[in-house]
Amino acid sequence: MKIGVISDTHIHGGSYHPKKLMSRFINKVSEEAEGLCELVRPWFSDVDLIIHAGDFVCCEVITALEEFAPVEGVAGNMDPQEVRSRLPVKTVVQADNKRIGVIHGHGTPHGLEIKLRPEFDNVDCIVFGHSHHPFNQVVQGILMFNPGSPTDKRWAPSASLGIIHVNKSLECQNILLD
Repeated sequence: MKIGVISDTHIHGGSYHPKKLMSRFINKVSEEAEGLCELVRPWFSDVDLIIHAGDFVCCEVITALEEFAPVEGVAGNMDPQEVRSRLPVKTVVQADNKRIGVIHGHGTPHGLEIKLRPEFDNVDCIVFGHSHHPFNQVVQGILMFNPGSPTDKRWAPSASLGIIHVNKSLECQNILLD
C-alpha cells in the first residue's frame, strides 16, 4: 500500500476560472487548490490513500486531493469551523496491517515529536504536522513522521510532502519539492 502524506497546505478558497473542469467547478475547487493538485501529482498519482495532518484551511483541499485517492485527515490549529466540523482532532488510520495515528500538533514547534508521542498507544507510526518541518525518526519506540508543508517553508529549508509504503513494515520518505 502506498500512502501520500501532506500537512499544512494553508490553501484558502479563491476565485474560480471558467475553463476549469465542470466537476471541479461544481465542487468549488479554487485555483489555489487546483495548483496544489498539480504540485503533488508526480507523487500522489498512484497512491492508495492520502493522509492530511491538518491546517487544510478550507474544505476545498479535501475535494481537490480526492482526485487522487480517499483522504483521511485531522483538523489543525488554523482550520476554520467548516473544516473542524468535518474532521476529528486526532484519529487512527488502519493501513493494511499497520495502525497510523494522525494528529496536527499545537504550541511551539520545537520538541513537537516528544510532546505528541503520548497521544497514541498501540500504533506503528504517528503522522503529525504543525511545524512545517519534515521529520522522520523513531521516538520512544514509535516512528514519528511529519511530511512538512508543500506550500509554506517558513520554518524549513524546503517545501515538502511525504510517502509511506506499507508492507510488512512501514517505510516513510520525506520528499523535498525545491
